[in-house]
Amino acid sequence: MLKPVYYSRLYYSVARSGIAALCGLVLAGCTGIPDGTEPVADFELNRYLGQWYEIARLDHSFERELDCVTADYSLRSDGGVRVINRGYNLAKQEWKEAEGRAYFIDDENVGRLKVSFFGPFYGGYNILELDDNYRWALVAGPNRNYLWILSRTPEMDSAEEEYLRQRAAELNFPTDELIDVTQGEACPSR
Repeated sequence: MLKPVYYSRLYYSVARSGIAALCGLVLAGCTGIPDGTEPVADFELNRYLGQWYEIARLDHSFERELDCVTADYSLRSDGGVRVINRGYNLAKQEWKEAEGRAYFIDDENVGRLKVSFFGPFYGGYNILELDDNYRWALVAGPNRNYLWILSRTPEMDSAEEEYLRQRAAELNFPTDELIDVTQGEACPSR
């Protein structure tokens, strides 16, 4: 007959394994890619580094009421990517900034990374469309609740922006919910 201490240890062992597995599933889901989409291939990180302007996005709490949004990407000493996101609240006249880090999930030639702004928690950063000259990008999070249209310039060619909106609609993103981000002269210099 097994002693109660054994059952207690067995219970904690199973519980701990179950919690670890659940955490792994939850965290893996956060770094996923929306069903039916694929990240760009032949991706070159060095060409992607630098400043990007947010042209449009789906609403989410961490950028709510922000305009003049930019993302700056640079190499980290550990081989990852340093991410600096900045945005300006025009009504409150104040800047918000967040620093994060990103790492490739798979092959470094595929535009699919995981990014973290909050400790050990990562989210998917999936580049779904990218101009051959790295002038614009369509980026999704782990699901269809996160979408960004990015450009190297504060103003984007209207035909190129329309192409990205149509492409996002083809991929079943809720493009009617995209928020146009104010850029250009309305933005104070930092």
